[in-house]
Amino acid sequence: MTMKQDRRTGLFAVAALAATVVTGTLSGCRVGPNYSRPAAPLAPEFKEEGPSSFKEVGGWKSAQPGDAQIKGQWWTMFDDPALNNLETQIDPANQTLKAAEANFQASRAAIRYYRAAKAPTISVAPSMNGVRNSVNQPYFNKTLAVDGTGDFLLPIDLNYEADVWGRIRRSITQATDQAQASAADLETVRLSLHAELAIDYFNLRSADAQRKLLDDTVLAFKSALQLTEDRYNGGAAPLSDVTQARTLLQTAQVQATDVDIQRSDFEHAIAVLVGKPPASLSLAVSPVTQEKPALPAIPGMLPSQLLERRQDIAAQERRMAAANEQIGIAKAAFYPTLGLSASAGFRATSVTDWFSWPSRFFAVGPAASQVIYDHGRRRASSDMTLDQYDAAVANYRQTTLTAFQQVEDNLNALHRLEIEADQQHQATASAQQSLDLFNTRYEGGVDTYLQVITWQTSLLQNERNDIDITRRRLEASVLLVKALGGGWNSNQLPQHP
Repeated sequence: MTMKQDRRTGLFAVAALAATVVTGTLSGCRVGPNYSRPAAPLAPEFKEEGPSSFKEVGGWKSAQPGDAQIKGQWWTMFDDPALNNLETQIDPANQTLKAAEANFQASRAAIRYYRAAKAPTISVAPSMNGVRNSVNQPYFNKTLAVDGTGDFLLPIDLNYEADVWGRIRRSITQATDQAQASAADLETVRLSLHAELAIDYFNLRSADAQRKLLDDTVLAFKSALQLTEDRYNGGAAPLSDVTQARTLLQTAQVQATDVDIQRSDFEHAIAVLVGKPPASLSLAVSPVTQEKPALPAIPGMLPSQLLERRQDIAAQERRMAAANEQIGIAKAAFYPTLGLSASAGFRATSVTDWFSWPSRFFAVGPAASQVIYDHGRRRASSDMTLDQYDAAVANYRQTTLTAFQQVEDNLNALHRLEIEADQQHQATASAQQSLDLFNTRYEGGVDTYLQVITWQTSLLQNERNDIDITRRRLEASVLLVKALGGGWNSNQLPQHP
């Protein structure tokens, strides 16, 4: 290598280094607003400096630190081994959850995609071309005709955009915010699936209890039918007593069949939730009772804590942050784009000269571009990002309000259903006492069979209400846990450096 060649090579390196230093210095700037989390719509009495509680708190246990909080496997609070076994099958097998996990992984890949713009792009495009000019082409000097020429090109190109106005950094931050929102979405799906399974399970157990009640009722109605037939055959009762008793029995049998349909539907739904075909899952009969499964003691929570424990609120908050970054990206479009481009390689007209040192070439230098006129396109894009941010804020606040509503609704339901359960127990006991009295009076010939039928129907309805209230209390407990975030916390969101 000659001294002249060394000088040229040195100049190339110095130019590249200078351009890199300049662009690196300029990249410290960033246009657009810094993100600040908007205030949530907490009612005045819910603010942290004052009394903090939900309106329907009633006798709800106050929030306690540490071990009093809801845990991740919250369904174990119901102390039902069969439910626990089913719940553990959701994460590895549920297809809806797998789709949400795939969406989260895609959002993580998007971070790497935008982060790649921080480094230069290097590409190579070798080519080999043979060219022969036609002697008969227009305006061509025939004396210049040759047998042909070759063009052997091996270029290596480098392109780098300086992140002067923060567009690339904001794109990375936006992708990170979107990935965190996707992670929160994943946890929302996970919690919803676990809650849906628990609700379906308790509905199935309630159907088991309804079926047991109806089976017992059918046996009692058969005995009552036999009694009326005996009295009719003995001339002590009219035929209408027999037909009425038979109708009541058949109605109970119809109700039992309908309960079987409901149970099968819930069993099929549970099978799909745990990733199995309905035909491959069969759950043994286990009627729900007032003692089993146990109603859990759900720890209380402050309204301000709910903002950090609801997955959907966290997702909307991250989307607000991403929308804020998009504003900065749109503003960066008003400023010039600065970059560095370089190209080097070998070029020759024959294969033998392709890689020889005189065949080398290089070019390096900064580049700048600026849109002068676009008929308001950038302004419209900027305005659109501002509107999208406002929409994200509104969605965040609406999600927060909905979360508070769900907690209040289920707190109220649990409190009222506890009172309703006591009232229903008393009504069932009164119906049983009335039926016993009218059975005795009918057998003694004092009253007609209509009174017996009336109280048989009333007792059955009250007993079915008893079971249904128990189901509703269990369901409200699940929904309250779900409304509280199921033991999740926003600190569990993945942090991407």
